[in-house]
Amino acid sequence: MAGESFRFIHASDFHLEQPLGDLDILPSHLRELLANAPFRAADAVFEAAQAENIDFLVLSGDLLNPAAAGPHGMSLLLHHFELLNQRRTPVFWAAADADDPARWPEAVPLPPNVTLFPKTRTVSIPVQRAGRTICQVIGRSGEGRRELHVPSYRVDPTDEFTIAIGAGLAAAESLAEGRFDYWALGGEHQRREMPEAATIGGVYCGSPQGRSLDEVGPHGYTLVDVDSERNSRVHAMECDQFRFCRVEVDATDPMAVGNLRGVLADRVTRLLHANGSRHLILGWDISVSAETLPLVADPHEWLTWLRREYGHGTPAAWTARLTIHPPRKYPKNWTEEDTILGDFLRAAERHAKSGGKELNLAPFTEEHPGLARTVTTLLADAPTTVRGELLEEATRLGVGYLRGNLSGRDSQPGDRS
Repeated sequence: MAGESFRFIHASDFHLEQPLGDLDILPSHLRELLANAPFRAADAVFEAAQAENIDFLVLSGDLLNPAAAGPHGMSLLLHHFELLNQRRTPVFWAAADADDPARWPEAVPLPPNVTLFPKTRTVSIPVQRAGRTICQVIGRSGEGRRELHVPSYRVDPTDEFTIAIGAGLAAAESLAEGRFDYWALGGEHQRREMPEAATIGGVYCGSPQGRSLDEVGPHGYTLVDVDSERNSRVHAMECDQFRFCRVEVDATDPMAVGNLRGVLADRVTRLLHANGSRHLILGWDISVSAETLPLVADPHEWLTWLRREYGHGTPAAWTARLTIHPPRKYPKNWTEEDTILGDFLRAAERHAKSGGKELNLAPFTEEHPGLARTVTTLLADAPTTVRGELLEEATRLGVGYLRGNLSGRDSQPGDRS
């Protein structure tokens, strides 16, 4: 049955109460931009809602925790809601954990164009234009579950295009049981479409602004066009102000040996070109062999150089973290040496075979009485999950000192920042 064509924007996970993370320091020249990045990305969503001539806006959870975001975050939402109200643009908001409806202050009413769905029941609302129903929007706010409870979305069948709004994890098979045309999903910060669900469109639009090196790549919102035959076209729209990027470099490659600085510079240049005018926050993972380990003997020196050369441009490419992945095996002749280096590598191998279970760092804390108690506790009882990494790093440093690639001044806090 032919219907009306329409368009809408789907956005979620603003998390206006959360700053950007994975930054060991706040560079002074980027401090204000970093602080405002989540707000500017949210602004971009609402500005698009006005510029794209949409019929309505769908918000699927975790916009903000009102108490944590404070007046700044709440006023941003209210300001844009009111602008859309003046244009008579409906806003449909299915809350999740952060923006639980119970947290919204009763003394701060939402404009009449905003529907904040309840947690206790599913609500179906017809969207009308010029007196005709163009689609049905079905939604409910989350009840604190990690998974989306699809059966609770059951409503009476309708001939109109149906859009279900919710936040939480869900499999394509489960979503298909709902028999809706489009699932506007929230709760995942990375964008994810579900093409395996052939009969429905399921989209996690992701956060408009990434928050850490675990949330790499483009972030934004989704623009959806539906034609009169109920065919939908989904467009991923980018609006992030800072983009987190993980960069892997194989320093064992012949192209990198002897020209590592050139390789890193080329990667930064290409990333800046590929990501337009937005600032980048980089996390480097550099793998080395025993022979090329001297190239990166002092990670702090490389971190300082990258920040100095590329962290102050317009746009900036700020290195937040630089991790050296040392070789798991060192040359046999090094290990067999009748030297301190040989003794050291043989001891490291013994610990590596046990997964670092016998590693006891507590005695080393006694040599530094000024360490905070939390630091000494962590070192004395390092989690099993990080013991292998600690051992690899300690081995790298030890080899660097014993082979003369490092001096006492080279090892500084921030080597693996």
